[in-house]
Amino acid sequence: MQRLTIRDAAPANLLIAGARLFDGASGLDGAQLDVRISDGAIAEIGAGLDAAGAETVDAAGLTMTPGLIDPHVHLRTPGDEDEEDIASGTRAAAAGGFVAILAMPNTRPVVDSAAVLDGLTGRAREQAAVATGFFAAISRGLEGRELTDMAELAAHGAAGFSDDGRPVERAGMLRRALQYSSVTGLRLSLHEEELSLTAGAHMHEGAVSAELGLHGYPGIGESVMVGRDLQIARYEGLPLHLCHISAAESVAEIRRARELGVEISAEVSPHHLCLTDELVRELEPAASKMSPPLRSAADRAALIEALADGTIDCIATDHAPHRTHEKEQPFEAAPNGVIGLETAFAAVYTELVAPGLVALSTVIERMTAGPARAFGLPQPALRTGEPANLALWDLGETWTVAPPYASRSRNCAFAGRTLQGRCTLTIAAGSVAHRMAEVAR
Repeated sequence: MQRLTIRDAAPANLLIAGARLFDGASGLDGAQLDVRISDGAIAEIGAGLDAAGAETVDAAGLTMTPGLIDPHVHLRTPGDEDEEDIASGTRAAAAGGFVAILAMPNTRPVVDSAAVLDGLTGRAREQAAVATGFFAAISRGLEGRELTDMAELAAHGAAGFSDDGRPVERAGMLRRALQYSSVTGLRLSLHEEELSLTAGAHMHEGAVSAELGLHGYPGIGESVMVGRDLQIARYEGLPLHLCHISAAESVAEIRRARELGVEISAEVSPHHLCLTDELVRELEPAASKMSPPLRSAADRAALIEALADGTIDCIATDHAPHRTHEKEQPFEAAPNGVIGLETAFAAVYTELVAPGLVALSTVIERMTAGPARAFGLPQPALRTGEPANLALWDLGETWTVAPPYASRSRNCAFAGRTLQGRCTLTIAAGSVAHRMAEVAR
């Protein structure tokens, strides 16, 4: 069953000359080589290749990686296309080096029926600049009362199941969802939140929330639910994917479950890896209000360590567009969520790789192979015979994050910040999906 959809586009015919290639799965660790792409596939990798009549891209000083995969994106389609649609969201993904994304089902209407899912895949077939898959809901209307027809949704191409934006509150419902989803071979992707501990919260519970007088969301508001869900998964002997892990307590729960043999994949967002609740002091909800919230420096350190050692095996943006006027309200009234597709790799490179906290090879793995493994997606590789799914980066370039964005929304956590590393070329499913003018020589 095809679970990723992309629009038809002309196949690339390019010689990308002299880039440093990084792809652990292909045994490439910075070798300077040429890559010739013919009719959308990687035809040759080597030194001094002949362009064979194709356009040559001078990539000296640039870095090539497999194209990135984001397993957690909100495209706001259907229902809120003025915030984002498939065309704009996938353009933003391509600009950030992504060749595949998975979109969440908390739309209007919710993706809880085959009819809605079919409508989305039809739109993606016309609009998607990168390969796009769609989660279906775990429960009808995301209400946590009745399971969706997972078998039918899987047969219509769902990439997995999630009630993201809301937790599965009832343990018995989660158990039944795990059992049912296992029949389809697809994974649950869970929003981890114990609502009785987080009700009314606007930011992380800690010293900054106390000083600002804002109601706080404690780390245990996430980790208590993580622990419960992992116990159920262990009992059933079935895998789970955990969304946007943010708290040190959650990392401890995941480590414990892994030691007990639970099959887990878990994601962390660039904003939780790179920022802390100190940013909330500016009371700028467009950049600093999200769920789960930005947490303490100690939480951030725990997340970085977990990413480095593999406890957390995916980086996901949780790209969440909003209308500008919605984010211009007082902090308490503004909705949660920030966009991140265009800044994800650069933010992580700037804050983790450049300072030596996490190896570049690790970041690439967590943004490619990790998500691919979690959801059974094709893994992009820099390998002869493979479809061209790659990104070319200028890791020496510094740039200030500011509109215009490819996304329709502006609520970026890294707005105004100077980042290092920029995507100059993205080839998705063999076609050029993003290209900066200066990459052509």
